[in-house]
Amino acid sequence: MDDETRENWTLVRTPPGTEWSGRTRYAAAMFFFQKGEMNVEVLEVYRICSRLDGEDPLDVLRRWKIGAEWVERVRRSGT
Repeated sequence: MDDETRENWTLVRTPPGTEWSGRTRYAAAMFFFQKGEMNVEVLEVYRICSRLDGEDPLDVLRRWKIGAEWVERVRRSGT
C-alpha cells in the first residue's frame, strides 16, 4: 500500500465528534471513490455526513442497509 492510500485509510476512519471530522472523512471517501474502490451510494452517505461531525457514516450505512462491503472493508482495515 502506498503512503497516500495509507493516509486516506487513516483519514476515513477519523472518529466522529472531532471538529471537521466529517469533512475529513468525506475527503478521504472521495479519494477511494475516485480510485473506484467505493460506490456512489456510499460516497453520498459520506457527503451527507460531511457537515455532521458527530455522525458516523458507517452507522448510517448500517441503518440504511447499504455499503456492507465498504463497512466490512473499513472494519478489516482498522485491525
